Amino acid sequence: MSEQAHVQPADDYVVLGKLTSPYGVKGWLRVYSFTSPMEGILDYASWVLHQENGLTRRGLVQGRRQGKGLVARLEGIDSREAAEALSGAEILLPKDELPELDADDYYWYQLEGLKVVTREGALLGRVDHLFETGANDVMVITGEVDEGFEARERLLPYLPGEVVLDVDLEAGVMSVDWDPAF
Repeated sequence: MSEQAHVQPADDYVVLGKLTSPYGVKGWLRVYSFTSPMEGILDYASWVLHQENGLTRRGLVQGRRQGKGLVARLEGIDSREAAEALSGAEILLPKDELPELDADDYYWYQLEGLKVVTREGALLGRVDHLFETGANDVMVITGEVDEGFEARERLLPYLPGEVVLDVDLEAGVMSVDWDPAF
């Protein structure tokens, strides 16, 4: 059964993926996963779905790899029409349900918004978002003049111990070994 979730601030959730389109006629949906590995999204027994009309929680009945992607069947969704009604919904997970990480490991959402400072104290900007390249993750650093940063975008490799020297979540600062001219 689905239940209407109490609307909580967006900061309480992390986006795990998105329901894209129906798959077949029995209520299955194609899933675009933001987790790594992509099948990791199927490890959660229930998903909070975000649509224009609010949040709902649905149990994951079954999920599997299908071709190059994933498909899933959710509790209470047993027809193509019901699946179509969920197309485009974001799949959220309350942050307090995420597995604990080892020390010095971070979820991307924890790094987004951090102020980025060189070891010499030069302000580069804030982490806007990250993306995968295959070789390593890359941080997109953006600066806003009104915050004292140079107004430009930088791409820095997320390489702890090489480029990323320190992450202080409480202070909201990441120290990096990077030439501000780049």
